[in-house]
Amino acid sequence: MTVVSVGWALALSPGAPYRPVDAAALVLAAVSPLSLLWRQAAPLLALSVTCCAIVVNAAAGFDIGFLAWPAWIALFTGFAVGGAALRAAAAVFGVLGTTGYAVFDRDVPSGALPNVAFTLVFAAIAGELSRRRALAAAAQERRAAESDQRALTAERLLMQERTRLARELHDSLGHTVNVIVLQAGVGRRVFAQNPDYAHEALTTIESVGRGALGELDRLLRVLQPDDRTASPAPFAPTAADLEQLVDRVRATGREVELRMDGELSPACARTLYRIVQEALTNAVRHTSTGRIRVEIAQVGGRVQADVVNEGDVFAQPVPGRGLVNMRERARLEGGELEAGPVEGGFRVRAVLPASAGVTA
Repeated sequence: MTVVSVGWALALSPGAPYRPVDAAALVLAAVSPLSLLWRQAAPLLALSVTCCAIVVNAAAGFDIGFLAWPAWIALFTGFAVGGAALRAAAAVFGVLGTTGYAVFDRDVPSGALPNVAFTLVFAAIAGELSRRRALAAAAQERRAAESDQRALTAERLLMQERTRLARELHDSLGHTVNVIVLQAGVGRRVFAQNPDYAHEALTTIESVGRGALGELDRLLRVLQPDDRTASPAPFAPTAADLEQLVDRVRATGREVELRMDGELSPACARTLYRIVQEALTNAVRHTSTGRIRVEIAQVGGRVQADVVNEGDVFAQPVPGRGLVNMRERARLEGGELEAGPVEGGFRVRAVLPASAGVTA
């Protein structure tokens, strides 16, 4: 546009009453379109420069030439990208530029002013329509982005719920299967010599199996809820459940010592129960002898749960699903978990906030 504007000025041969084209006219012809470089960043500045160029050009006695076009483009931009204040200012500058041209130009054609006024109104309306179209497109993009974000959030929540349910199944059923296998092995070995003990082992297997089926049914109803039945209540273990858990391990022939200061609070009872359950499962799965100590106590503002599998030689644990699940449970409650060999055995220690642990 700058090349066209300067070329237009050089090609003009205006007669009286206009002045011949000189350096000042060429500067005005170049400055006006060059100001459009800032029409997006500073639209009011671009409009003021283009309108001032028209007024100065007319006051200096030069023909308007190409200078009206940059002013119309700047006016369009002011209405297309600006707010209410900018649009009002753009309208004022458009009127002032047109008035200055009409006042100072030496030879305004009789039909020029209506045409100029129509072009100004057309540029303003086109800019307003462009602004509204851009706002509508931005709103549509925003709605699409919000919809995508909601979908991602729902998918993330679904994955978290699936992970939680998988963790529940692993901890509950894994422990149950291990107890059943151990009890079946004990019953098979003593069946001939001690049928009463074998019968007791079968009874334990039946009880543990029924409990596992109930747990599995509860989780499946969470995955596939039936509108005709109430949603199952989440598993909320008590101190009695922990005692029963320990008794099941004792029934396999292992010595288990349980010491708990206080009652489990509902806020964190399930986390502590599942951690102790997984620690006991690992103990009976990886070792066949030795005492297992379970201690749960409040220490200051924290609740500490220790499960120690007594023995001589233990290697560093290989990170598996069980350890990952225990650490994740502790992390979700704002606590931490350590697992590894210590002097005299292998220890799993979970430390959780007291507000979500045990109550005296």
